[in-house]
Amino acid sequence: MFIHTIESADRWLASAERVLVIALTAALTCIMMVQVILRYFFNAPLFWAEEISVQMLVFATLFGLSLLVHHRQLVTIDFLPQALSPRGRHWLAVLHGLLFLALLGFVAKLGVGWVTRPEVQIELGATTQLPRWYNYSALPLAMAAMSFHQLVSVLRHVRDLIKHEGADT
Repeated sequence: MFIHTIESADRWLASAERVLVIALTAALTCIMMVQVILRYFFNAPLFWAEEISVQMLVFATLFGLSLLVHHRQLVTIDFLPQALSPRGRHWLAVLHGLLFLALLGFVAKLGVGWVTRPEVQIELGATTQLPRWYNYSALPLAMAAMSFHQLVSVLRHVRDLIKHEGADT
């Protein structure tokens, strides 16, 4: 019951991330198309387009990576898991998942520490004069989302491991 609730929340988070990535990509495309038209046809470029586009690209990339974690589509080397029994595969997946979860949590913690530093809080964008902390916050937010997806993956493997243990006895 508990795992189903967490898996449901995981699917909801992935859906929200998917909408965000699609919206950011569409907005990035529109801004750059308008920028090209204005620059080359009207000789009146948008002075802020490149800065905003880079920020959107960073957000889309980080949350796209989080979606890859959710769908378990990260690049892997699978010769070792293929050589193991199903039970061994689950144990390896749990160990690997916990290590990856610890790394994601560590990077998220570093990101929060970085974003909340006073000198970062007052930093402004060169062309937009908007605070940069909101752009930098993409890192800890995406790492937190990836951590949640990874936690759910570890819980699934633990559940499958328990099922295999119960089937063996």
